[in-house]
Amino acid sequence: MNAPLLQVERVGKRFGGFVALDSIDLAVAEGERLGLIGPNGSGKSTLVNCICGTLHNEDGSVTFAGEKIDGFAAHERTRLGLARSFQLPRPFMSMTVAENIRVPLIYTVAARSGHHLSAAEIDDRCMELLALVALDGKARHNPRDLTQVEMRKLELARAVAAEPKLLIADEAMAGLSHSEVEDIVKLLIRLNERGITIIMIEHIMRAVMAFSQRLAVLVSGKKIADGAPDDVIKDKDVVGAYLGT
Repeated sequence: MNAPLLQVERVGKRFGGFVALDSIDLAVAEGERLGLIGPNGSGKSTLVNCICGTLHNEDGSVTFAGEKIDGFAAHERTRLGLARSFQLPRPFMSMTVAENIRVPLIYTVAARSGHHLSAAEIDDRCMELLALVALDGKARHNPRDLTQVEMRKLELARAVAAEPKLLIADEAMAGLSHSEVEDIVKLLIRLNERGITIIMIEHIMRAVMAFSQRLAVLVSGKKIADGAPDDVIKDKDVVGAYLGT
């Protein structure tokens, strides 16, 4: 059996006397689509921050692509192929949509490959990514001109520009309409089909069920369920603690 792309082992995180994460174990296989759910305050964001390097866990370890990355800075983890998108997109407003994509192409990809991309290579990759998220027609626009769903697509495109092996999509659908949610789910599945392993954090259950091959559930800093989506949502602890009775 191949080793997981991401292995989280007994990870713990405390803020003073508050235990935010309590011995979390989580393995994500290469190519997998994992849904990570839980009520507000369950520890999802803290776990993601420990995986991505924004926070450092006091206990346990995080292994990515066969390398222990505890103590690595966030940008070092990005260069290894670990990327995330954020719930609240914060593009560079002084740049065009295309220029927002060029930044990770220039700095992350070049740093990983060891050589600088030519201007033509950067332009080609930039337009390919914008076409993938249906923003190629707005390449010269300012991000202020984008709709809310287009901003989410730009955020995902910026993360994908770093050529990740694993993408963590953090509530990419919050506040979107039903059709827009479906659009983002289809986009995430297309990204997965291109070879990107994805962890999706989301509260919209129809999106979670449509996307996920497996579900993991956090409640009060502990993992209470992990398995097939249809089984997990019927688990009595999940129903009681997250979905309601």
